[in-house]
Amino acid sequence: MLMNYRGRLAPTPTGHLHLGHARTFWIAQQRAQAAHGQLVLRIEDLDQARCKPQFCQDIYEDLRWFSFDWQEGPDLSPPGDYGPYGQFQRLASYQAVWQRLCEQRVIYPSPHSRKDVARAIAAPHEGDREIIFPQTLRPTDWCVTDQPGEVNWRFHVPDGEIIEFVDHQVGLCQYRAGEDFGDFIVWRRDGFPSYELAVVADDHAMAITEVVRGEDLLLSTAKQILLYRALGWIAPSFYHCPLVRDAHGKRLAKRDNAVALRSLRAQGLTPAEIRQTWNLPPSS
Repeated sequence: MLMNYRGRLAPTPTGHLHLGHARTFWIAQQRAQAAHGQLVLRIEDLDQARCKPQFCQDIYEDLRWFSFDWQEGPDLSPPGDYGPYGQFQRLASYQAVWQRLCEQRVIYPSPHSRKDVARAIAAPHEGDREIIFPQTLRPTDWCVTDQPGEVNWRFHVPDGEIIEFVDHQVGLCQYRAGEDFGDFIVWRRDGFPSYELAVVADDHAMAITEVVRGEDLLLSTAKQILLYRALGWIAPSFYHCPLVRDAHGKRLAKRDNAVALRSLRAQGLTPAEIRQTWNLPPSS
């Protein structure tokens, strides 16, 4: 654990919190408490088409009911020194990060659609392996600009380089750029940053020292490390939690109301009873 530990809870208000969210967030809180640190609540509401104000209010209610306690967040008065704590309010800071990356020429404009990318790939990929953006679709030249425009922007990955990090739960993780992942989008044609750019910018700006989240984001972490490096920022440490799955081994989703916290609450279950069913790892 680091001195001056700062962790975060980062829900997305596109639906109700479920057991998987609760378990991951509880581990985040345990680790912050064990380090005598601070816990930040940040609302990741960039997807304005799906994010709803009522879901946001429900998140506050569900977290409080489950005995979560954060020291900074949009619902507190005062909210804290690192706000605003909603991503939609931080668009200007994301564009400033995009500008830095553009000036360094580590990103490039990419007008290609998903269909264009699919056509350029010789063989289909199976399972969860992501489609690798073809090197042949990289532009040979482009001009630095002060506005992203209505086009996607991608990060030029260092082909062949192994990106590695030690996760506090998983252990050593290694991904090869250009094989496990390709040039990834950092800015979307609709005027919003990608998940990778937004969370890197937020976690740096909010001085987060450890990111606790689900293990489905391990590959995304490798991409984020490249962004930290390009920006000259020190990356936080990481703890990726095992996913909570249903009886068929499928990861939980917000559309499954049976495992939503408020559904369990309506059934008369208490937070303590729910937590007793978890085999939680040590908090330090």
